[in-house]
Amino acid sequence: MDIDLITNILYAMVRTGTPLLIVALGEMVCEKSGVLNLGQEGMMLMGAVAGFITTLLTGSLLFGFIVAMMAGIIMSQLFAMIALGLNANQVATGLALTIFGTGLSAFIGASYVGKPIDGLNAIAIPVLSDIPVIGKMLFAQDLVVYLSFVLFLAIWWFFRSSRPGLVVKAVGENPHAANAIGLPVMRTRYLAVAFGGAMAGLAGGYLSLAYTPLWAENMSAGRGWIALALVVFASWRAERVLLGAYLFGLASILHLVAQGFGFAVSPNLMAMLPYAATVVVLVMLSRNQGRSKMFAPISLGKPFHPAG
Repeated sequence: MDIDLITNILYAMVRTGTPLLIVALGEMVCEKSGVLNLGQEGMMLMGAVAGFITTLLTGSLLFGFIVAMMAGIIMSQLFAMIALGLNANQVATGLALTIFGTGLSAFIGASYVGKPIDGLNAIAIPVLSDIPVIGKMLFAQDLVVYLSFVLFLAIWWFFRSSRPGLVVKAVGENPHAANAIGLPVMRTRYLAVAFGGAMAGLAGGYLSLAYTPLWAENMSAGRGWIALALVVFASWRAERVLLGAYLFGLASILHLVAQGFGFAVSPNLMAMLPYAATVVVLVMLSRNQGRSKMFAPISLGKPFHPAG
């Protein structure tokens, strides 16, 4: 395998893993506050279709991404009103949100399938992008990939060194104790859910505006579900979410690696590998439930009654 092929594989790995990284970071923040939102897939699809239609009608990628994030926030607040405001079951509400988002996005986008737009272009940073092997991977990407680097660092710092990060973790661990010392439990959870929705919308927008600049029904291809598994696999740690997202990206472009070694493997088999890898990870996790629970927010998925 020559150095150019390795360089291109690393570049594609980061680009492919970026939407998964963004949505998984948003879900991690949401779960850290004690809220389990299974609606990531539906929010991604709504962000993808809303961003695509906006860009197609206005010609502005910026408006497209803004509307994509707004669509994710609106969907997330719908979940929050039902699951937090009305204390409905979070699992059932999240599943309903995914079904609703999948159907609504297909309905809204039915007449926009196959229409072309000019997608987000890559921006190569002079000198740095010429660094052998890693230069193209890190410094010749588009703006959303660069933003994902910043998001990762910001969230890593947020939970490691900031007081608001400690508040979110306290609310996720014991909301009643947090409420007793005056922390705004419900406001923290609503904001965390909104952030997760914004990230899901941005990830969906990245799919339809940059990764494959078009709209197709169910184009998120299960990334929302994989993000949910990835957060657990990563033990709610940002650095592990980053690693897992890029491993998924690498698994998604393994056909390039196979071609580099001269292997003739069915593209359908290769397309199945990322999902097979997710199943393997979940099976491994199920054999060590104690370790997973050790890192999980104690009140994850549990309703909170301020007067309780």
